[in-house]
Amino acid sequence: MNYKDYIVVIPARKNSKRIKGKNLRELNGRPLISHSIEYAIKFFNRKNIWVNTDDNKIIDLAKGYNISTYIRPSSLAEDVTSTNDVILDFCKHLISEDINFKNIIILQPTNPIRTKSLITEAIKSFEGSNTNSLMSVSILHKKFGKIKNNKYHPINYKMGQRHQDLENLYYENGLIYISSKKSLFENKNYVNNDTLPFITDEIGSIVDIDYEDDLKLAELIIKYYN
Repeated sequence: MNYKDYIVVIPARKNSKRIKGKNLRELNGRPLISHSIEYAIKFFNRKNIWVNTDDNKIIDLAKGYNISTYIRPSSLAEDVTSTNDVILDFCKHLISEDINFKNIIILQPTNPIRTKSLITEAIKSFEGSNTNSLMSVSILHKKFGKIKNNKYHPINYKMGQRHQDLENLYYENGLIYISSKKSLFENKNYVNNDTLPFITDEIGSIVDIDYEDDLKLAELIIKYYN
């Protein structure tokens, strides 16, 4: 694996609807975003690690790690802004600065718990496939349904069916995304119908910081596994 072919981007918007200043909230004694930054530093040259944000406090924190920073346009820091638009804009910036890269890795700060093997195994799977993008997924082994007209309707099973007989379904766990530059600009998306699912059952796959309780869960997991 040639890590020089990769740029790592950690997208971190200033505002958050549910948790104020979420990316700077403390988790196990450090800002939430620091967990993803420190994880990336274990594998990549610092100049190839970028924080993409509209928050000056996050910029200052990133500079303290001696990694690269990009201040995204204010038009891409709104509640309705998609991560995809942020990544496309960022890659255009890299190209405008004549920064060479073949692939981009996205590490979301809201998914702070990753094993050491996650990134190496994900890159190995990506490079060993004939696809141009990868995303981590986990098995969703639950009975679920919807409520319509005040009645419950199962979706992935029949009433009375044994839990162990469920067909495996999967959810996007947000731990890691990889896309080739070529695919990103051809498809205008860092994931598409040709995306390789990288299946992982590691404990961090259940953590996605969106609510206060998610921070509490992450804190418990980190303390238990450390």
